[in-house]
Amino acid sequence: MKLIIRDAKIIDSQSPFHNKTVDILIVDGLIEKIGTSLPNSEAVEELKFDNLHVSQGWFDSSVSLGEPGFEDRETISNGLSTAAKSGFTAIALQPNSYPIIDNQSQVNFVLNKASGFATQLYPIGALTKESAGKDMAELYDMKKAGAIAFGDYNKSLDNANLLKIALQYVQDFDGLTIAFSQDENIKGNGVANEGIVSTRLGLKGNPNLAEELQIARNLFLLEYTGGKLHIPTVSTKKSVQLIKDAKSNGLNISCSVAVHHLVLTDEKLEGFDTRFKVSPPLRTDSDRKALLKGIKDGTIDMITSDHNPIDIEHKKMEFDGAKNGTIGLESAFGALMTVLPLELVIDKLTSGKARFGIEIQTINEGSKANITLFNPKSKSIFTKANILSKSKNSAFLGTEIQGKVHGILNQGQLILA
Repeated sequence: MKLIIRDAKIIDSQSPFHNKTVDILIVDGLIEKIGTSLPNSEAVEELKFDNLHVSQGWFDSSVSLGEPGFEDRETISNGLSTAAKSGFTAIALQPNSYPIIDNQSQVNFVLNKASGFATQLYPIGALTKESAGKDMAELYDMKKAGAIAFGDYNKSLDNANLLKIALQYVQDFDGLTIAFSQDENIKGNGVANEGIVSTRLGLKGNPNLAEELQIARNLFLLEYTGGKLHIPTVSTKKSVQLIKDAKSNGLNISCSVAVHHLVLTDEKLEGFDTRFKVSPPLRTDSDRKALLKGIKDGTIDMITSDHNPIDIEHKKMEFDGAKNGTIGLESAFGALMTVLPLELVIDKLTSGKARFGIEIQTINEGSKANITLFNPKSKSIFTKANILSKSKNSAFLGTEIQGKVHGILNQGQLILA
C-alpha cells in the first residue's frame, strides 16, 4: 500500500514534526517521508480532509466486548471495527466474557479472533480464577500467551492477602496488576453516588468512602510488596489525592479515569435513565473537577472509554436491577474535547501504551505507520446514527460533542469512519 496524507497537522510531542502541518508518505505500512508538498509522480493514492490532524494511534486501557459468551452484546470483529472507526489502534480487552479469560487457552482464543484487524487487541487476564476472588489464576501462563496485565473487571478483591501474593508473584516476570478499588461492604446495595441526588431520588447510595478505603488499602499493600499496580476508573477527589501522595512517595502506581466521569455528574440520574448507571457511579461536580485537575497535573495517567456493551434486556429495566455500564468508544474523543485541550486529550489517549508494555510508534520517518486521523474542531450532537456497537447503551446520546474521527492507519490498513 502506498498513500500520501496531505496537509496534516501532527500532534505528537515525541515527534520532531510536532505541531507542524506536513504531507506524510506511507509505503507498505511504514512512514517513508514527511515534508511539505511531497511530489506524487507515481499517482499514489492521496488522503485529504479539512483541518486534518494526526497523532500516534490511540490506546484504550479498558474495553469489554462480550465474545466469547455474550456475542449478543458485542463480537470481537465488530468491536475492533468500532474501535478503529473511533480512532483507536489498540485496545486492552477486559476478561469479563463467558468463560472468563483466566487461562492460556482463553487468551489464545481472543488473540486468534482478533488476528488481521487494523486495531490490535491486547488481552487482560483475570487475576483470579473465574474472577471469583478466591484463587489466583494462571498468571504466568497467560503472560506467555500474550496477556498484558491481570485484573478482575469491576470486581474488588476482598482478600488482601491474595492481592499481596499476586503483587509479589508477578514481579518475577514484570507483570502489571490491576486493582479495581471498591469496598463491597461499604458499597452495600448502593446504585448511585451517595449524596444529595441519591437522597432526593430515593436511590441507595454508594459513598466515595467505598472507593477511597479500598485504594488506601491497596496502596499500603503495594508499599509492602513493591512491584507495580494500576488502579482503573478512579472517580473521587480523595482518590486522586491518595494516588498523588503515593506517587510522591515513590510507589510504582498508575491510574485511569473514564470519559464519563470527566464529563457527566450524578445530576444525570434525575430521569432514572439506566444509561447513566455505571461502576463506579457518576459522582458530584466537585469530584469531576478534581478528576480534571488530576489529568492536568499528571496524577491521572490515562483516560479510558471503559466501553462496556450491555444488551437491552439488562439495561432497559428499573434502575436498581439494571446492569452497570456504558459504551464509550464512539463518543470518547468528542466528549473529551468538550472539557480538555487537544494536546492533553491526545497525551492521555496514548500514554497508557508505555504502562501496559505496548510498543510506541512516534510519527517520524522510518517508523511504523500507527496513526489516528481526526478534526478537533467539528461540532455535532451524538446520536444513535453515530453508534457502531451492537449494543446502544451510550451515556452520551443527545450530548453535544466536539471533533470528528476520520479513522486510523495501522497494520498496513487504512480504516475510515
